[in-house]
Amino acid sequence: MKAMSRSLTQNANREAPGARSFSRTTRLLMAPAVIFLLIWMLVPLLMTIYYSFQQYNLMMPMYDGFAAFGNYAILLSDPVFWEALGNTLIIVLASLVVTVCLGLALALLFNRTFVGRGVARTLAVAPFFVMPVVTGLIWKNMLFHPVYGLFAWIARQLGLEPVDWLAHYPMVSVIIMITWEWTPFALLVLLTGLQSLPEDQIEAARLDGANAWQEFRHIVVPHLGQVLYVVVMLESIFFLTSFAEIYTTTSGGPGTATTNLPYYIFQTVFQQYDIGMASAAAIGAVVLANIFAIMLIRFIAGNLNAGAQQ
Repeated sequence: MKAMSRSLTQNANREAPGARSFSRTTRLLMAPAVIFLLIWMLVPLLMTIYYSFQQYNLMMPMYDGFAAFGNYAILLSDPVFWEALGNTLIIVLASLVVTVCLGLALALLFNRTFVGRGVARTLAVAPFFVMPVVTGLIWKNMLFHPVYGLFAWIARQLGLEPVDWLAHYPMVSVIIMITWEWTPFALLVLLTGLQSLPEDQIEAARLDGANAWQEFRHIVVPHLGQVLYVVVMLESIFFLTSFAEIYTTTSGGPGTATTNLPYYIFQTVFQQYDIGMASAAAIGAVVLANIFAIMLIRFIAGNLNAGAQQ
């Protein structure tokens, strides 16, 4: 035994330099990609942080210099900023609830076998491949338009007065457009997770007398835990940065009814030409995104753990 242990130790010592060399080579090969990613991410962020502490307005170049926390103080005292923050949270939360619930329902439907399932899947996924600008133009001119839109035509056929959706229900209209575009993403990811669910678990639950709700709550939802993480996190990031749908339809209005943080930053840069204020608002959006992500992760993890324990 002693001889065997000595031989194993000697072999390990002989292999260690090679392993260290392989690890060193791997790190050297990965270094350019890692450095590029760090530069790609850190340089814009550091420049945004720098300008957020500067008094920098393109229309008043004579007034420049270090502003300390002046931009943040002006930002926090701006009622439009707080309204944009509230609109952003409404868009994100409402769109998340609708896309996840509707995507899960469609995933459960398309996980079953029925005639024409392939065509139905293709049609359900198609909106995800439409560009956001095109999505806004389609809904604005072909569906929501109070004269030429499809909804107006249906209302007239039913003897009702057509509704100007973008004027009377602007926030609802924006949420409808975003959820129409992003529900297919939730459908695709959740359907992939459902197809990896072992059939023997479902059959065992049915043999034990579980009904459809118990099967869904105690087997399907816990199995989709990691998939739900992915859907919620990615959709939250994209919903926080929603811009094209608002830009092409409501332009943040009427008034500031649909102005979210990205559109507020856009207006600050391209209408007020205030780079310092826009940079401070951008840092606020980054902080909001991180806070929102942490809260969502804890909320979903707590619910999934509670459901698994039950």
